[in-house]
Amino acid sequence: MLQTHDITPEQVENEKLYKDMGLSDPEYNMVKDIMKRRPNFTETGIFSVMWSEHCSYKTSKPLLGKFPTKAPHVLQGPGEGAGIIDIGDNQAVVFKIESHNHPSAVEPYQGAATGVGGIIRDVFSMGARPIALMNSLRFGNLTTDRVKYLFTEVVNGIAGYGNCVGVPTVGGEVQFDESYEDNPLVNAMCVGLINHDEIQKGIASGIGNTVIYAGAPTGRDGIHGATFASDDLAEDSDKDRPAVQVGDPFMEKLLIEACLEVIHSDALVGMQDMGAAGLTSSASEMASKAGTGMEMNLDLVPQREQNMNAYELMLSESQERMLLVVKKGREQEIIDVFEKYGLQAVTVGEVIEEKVFRIKQHGRVEANIPVDALAEEAPVYHMPSKEAAYYKEFQQMETTIPQINDPAEMLKKLLQQPTIASKEWVYDQYDSMVQTNTVVAPGSDAAVVRIKGSDKALAITTDCNSRYIYLDPETGGKIAVAEAARNIVCSGARPLGLTDGLNFGNPTNPEVFWQMEKSVEGMSAACTALGTPVISGNVSLYNQSKGKAIFPTPIVGMVGLHESLEHITPSHFQEAGDIIYLIGETQAEFGGSELQNILEGSYRGKAPVIDLNVEAKRQKQLLELIQQGMVESAHDLAEGGLAVALAESVFNEKGLGVDSSIDGDATTVLFSESQSRFLVTVKPYNKEHFEKTMEDAKKIGVVTEDNQVTVTINNENVIQEDAAQLRELWKGAIPCLLKSKA
Repeated sequence: MLQTHDITPEQVENEKLYKDMGLSDPEYNMVKDIMKRRPNFTETGIFSVMWSEHCSYKTSKPLLGKFPTKAPHVLQGPGEGAGIIDIGDNQAVVFKIESHNHPSAVEPYQGAATGVGGIIRDVFSMGARPIALMNSLRFGNLTTDRVKYLFTEVVNGIAGYGNCVGVPTVGGEVQFDESYEDNPLVNAMCVGLINHDEIQKGIASGIGNTVIYAGAPTGRDGIHGATFASDDLAEDSDKDRPAVQVGDPFMEKLLIEACLEVIHSDALVGMQDMGAAGLTSSASEMASKAGTGMEMNLDLVPQREQNMNAYELMLSESQERMLLVVKKGREQEIIDVFEKYGLQAVTVGEVIEEKVFRIKQHGRVEANIPVDALAEEAPVYHMPSKEAAYYKEFQQMETTIPQINDPAEMLKKLLQQPTIASKEWVYDQYDSMVQTNTVVAPGSDAAVVRIKGSDKALAITTDCNSRYIYLDPETGGKIAVAEAARNIVCSGARPLGLTDGLNFGNPTNPEVFWQMEKSVEGMSAACTALGTPVISGNVSLYNQSKGKAIFPTPIVGMVGLHESLEHITPSHFQEAGDIIYLIGETQAEFGGSELQNILEGSYRGKAPVIDLNVEAKRQKQLLELIQQGMVESAHDLAEGGLAVALAESVFNEKGLGVDSSIDGDATTVLFSESQSRFLVTVKPYNKEHFEKTMEDAKKIGVVTEDNQVTVTINNENVIQEDAAQLRELWKGAIPCLLKSKA
């Protein structure tokens, strides 16, 4: 077996082996300057993963600084395993979103499964109990065997891991577009609960304290996973298979319980999961944050495979592993807890005063690196940014209203579009009821999970319309945040904050970097206007293949608080006789719309406009009315516009229908995707109070008991359809596409 010290530092330099690991020539020279010598093979590998985009955010850091991250209720912002927000009564909510895109493109089942496992560890490493999982997925059109395979296996992977680990998957979103054909996006979000006095940090403080490795043994899976995620997806992706990890949800379940027991011991100093870059990132980051150093003996690291060298052990991303720092002399207390759950926990090193990261194996020093060089001193690049050529052209286009001869037929087509159609085929595979706290299950605007022992609940959503962001990144960025907040408000909760999953193409392309820059500016403006700070997140770049980037897709994962369970509001109509109101103005806005997709198969023109002041005012007024008990149901208007929202509102097996009458241009009224709009129902006896308080509400109809969707425009009946039949089309679309021959 080749040992890493058989490859000399001279070979690393002369044969440019560092380039294969992901370091550029200037970066390698920076490493030499820092080390004041040539790094050896293992040290070069350690620098390459820690300086990868995935670990260091070297091109995105200048943009991330634009996000508002502070607020009185933010207990922990970006920089730890996950962010934390105060929800009162000494309780806090912990959450984060992470991408696992490249692994899922190569090995969709394990890629998705280990994405779920990793994000759960981020949350319980903070000391929080995971209570809910969400996801946000993007695939190409469901017309090829490969896309069907990726879609099916990713969903299987999420279900396979989440269902076994005992954390409910309560919702998410799936969208389909050609730009994701070769590069699917798999973003997993986890939400946890914690008491303020149990919050853990990933720090290695206290000179002489012991470093303990707990969980699964280390194998050769996932080596260089962080670097693999920081490069374009290879056309021959089979060669990347070794960079994909393999998960074990049953071990993770034990690891959760052991770690949540360990946090009650005052022997614990710090804890972090071994995520991207494995043992390297957790150890060096914990030491750097504490202003200390760390020495580790790799002979003590549990190994799943024989003869693993230092390079492999340090860069493996084997799953279900945690690194803990424990007070010297108290190691056995901690080890005993893990052993109680049948888990291995062993001493592998100690915290040292010298601020270096020293790795030993077989009596040799395999790496000796200044610790801050890995975590704090990674290069930061201010990339060139250039307005995308298409943008100016789109902005100059005149708004035209498409000619729709049969609105009822178009509604049927829209309901069968995979992005709009029922995702029941997906979420039926998820266990959404484990832990018995799920109040609103998948299929609504936001999922709702109650907080045991209280009258409170959490609303959770993920959102992002990447088509708008492609057309106009700044406006689209605002819309992504606003729509997530809209979903939370419709459920009856107050938005608290968000986590972001920034998925883009190659940042060295100035037009891609411009998309990143502008969408972050738009998101930041919306976060400020709506009072939803960014408390955690993830950046996934190089999402492109064959030289073509995905649509810019900055996913927003948002959490809101129901101050009372009575505020929880359904998105479907509830009772015949309730009055239907449309809140907000409708303009002729079809750029990036689902209607444009059907008619043209591509996107062009201007994205819908959004006024953040109007958005904030409407959300505030609607939430107040919901909390006063004035609103029976609330649903935000999104893809497909009003026609789709009206139909969806009666897809709840109550046999209800809609009788709606509106004036205006039929295509605009029914299918425009204007922003800041809501569809709500109100009891007749609350009509006066509602209309007086909600400034931009217009009565457009009434809920009926005839199971018909009837829409009259300018006194002409344009839609008269059986709601049950529409529902069948909507429910059957995705299963039908999956069964059809490609």
